[in-house]
Amino acid sequence: MAPKFRDVDQTTPLLLDCNNNNGRSGEDARRIGNGNIAHISNEIERNGKPSPLDARYGTMLVDPVDGRNLEHPTTNLDTLMHMLNGNLGTGILAMPDAFKNAGLYVGFFGTLAMGVICTHCMHLLVRCSHDLCRRYGRPSLSYAEVGYYALDSGPTWCQPLAASFRRLINTFLIVMQLGLCCVYYLFVAVNLRELLEYLGVQVPVLTVLGYLLIPLTLMNMVRSLKLLTPTSLIASVLAIAGLAIAFLFLLQDLPHSASVRPVSSWSTLPLYFGTVMYAFEGIGVVLPLENNMANPRDFITWNGILNTGMTIVVCLYSAVGFYGYLKYGEHAQGSVTLNLPNDNLLAQIVRLLMAIAVLASYALQFYVPMTILAPAVTKHFRHRHCAEYALRLATVLLTFVLAAIIPNLGTFISLVGAVSTSTLALVFPPLIDLFTLWPAGDRPGRRWIVLKDALIIAFGACGFFFGTAKSLTTIFGTSATDPGGMH
Repeated sequence: MAPKFRDVDQTTPLLLDCNNNNGRSGEDARRIGNGNIAHISNEIERNGKPSPLDARYGTMLVDPVDGRNLEHPTTNLDTLMHMLNGNLGTGILAMPDAFKNAGLYVGFFGTLAMGVICTHCMHLLVRCSHDLCRRYGRPSLSYAEVGYYALDSGPTWCQPLAASFRRLINTFLIVMQLGLCCVYYLFVAVNLRELLEYLGVQVPVLTVLGYLLIPLTLMNMVRSLKLLTPTSLIASVLAIAGLAIAFLFLLQDLPHSASVRPVSSWSTLPLYFGTVMYAFEGIGVVLPLENNMANPRDFITWNGILNTGMTIVVCLYSAVGFYGYLKYGEHAQGSVTLNLPNDNLLAQIVRLLMAIAVLASYALQFYVPMTILAPAVTKHFRHRHCAEYALRLATVLLTFVLAAIIPNLGTFISLVGAVSTSTLALVFPPLIDLFTLWPAGDRPGRRWIVLKDALIIAFGACGFFFGTAKSLTTIFGTSATDPGGMH
């Protein structure tokens, strides 16, 4: 029996300011991006609320991506740079520490497997977004809106939970992205301190954090994703250059693989899971990137932006983790840059390149929570632009405070990955896919799809619970035995 649908919630903001989607009404509302007119029935025009799964829906919009009117669309190269920039952050430098918690071979093959699963979940999220756009006549959707409409068109019992699910996704997105920003902030400060010590200047991390406030504040006043493309390009180039130089150290005088553990203890596997999930930190920017593309169909094709970017990312993660752990063994730290010799000029260049790359990446990670927080906060003020700039400043100051009190970089990375990234990357996308699939009861292979999604959800949930518990235990243990931590 077909589900009984509630009226579509038309109050959901589309994040117009940040996603560059301009609202349209009347005749313009029926005009799609390529200049053609979409055929909409008179009943739908009168109500203004297209019913989900309407039998006539296939004639409402030619395609959801054609209904986008972007003021500053991004090119394929722009999107690829953002994709790499969103993933090649501090997580890749923590991979040797992750392999230390898993063992050489478990870490290597586990990273490849988790990379494939995370990429598949990104595809699920984008495809569900397209399907729900068709059902509800929307040109694009944010992550939280995808979750809302998936439950809204799902079984009757879950429809009242749609709004709560939207808030839950937004909460996890904010926690994840601000957690990433805190780690980025601390990473830059720690590596700049090492560089300053090499130059003979002794300065505490807290002082470096304070000096970084000025460039970070100015950078995060930029509201357009298109205008962030130069910083993403710079960050991607510097990150790849820094990794290339780092490999000069990682590949020198490598010990035999028997010198490190092939399989680590079961008790430390949750820390490995959390760190690897943190490394796959791009789930939060997938839909914003796809929503802002000039050619969004190129995003999820087999040789598209998503597969190309994630293939590069997974290969780099696996290589850095494998050779970094093989090189430094049990002495691998929360960032491989901290293992490089302090008296070597090339090592200091690597720290400088990676610090600048991560600093430039901060703005992209900061973009996602602002798309959530800004519309909710600024609607209460008359001067919305001033209110948004004040919110951006306050949020940057919040990341400064949190970065200043983080006790240990490596463990905090694992905590952020276990708490937020595992749910957003592994639990929510297959869950959304199940609810999006539910009305299509005759879909081929439905049982196998349900089984596959259920297994991914179970895997992500286990990682969330065990990874969070282990990370918190380690953080409190570290704080008790070493109050200074990274500082």
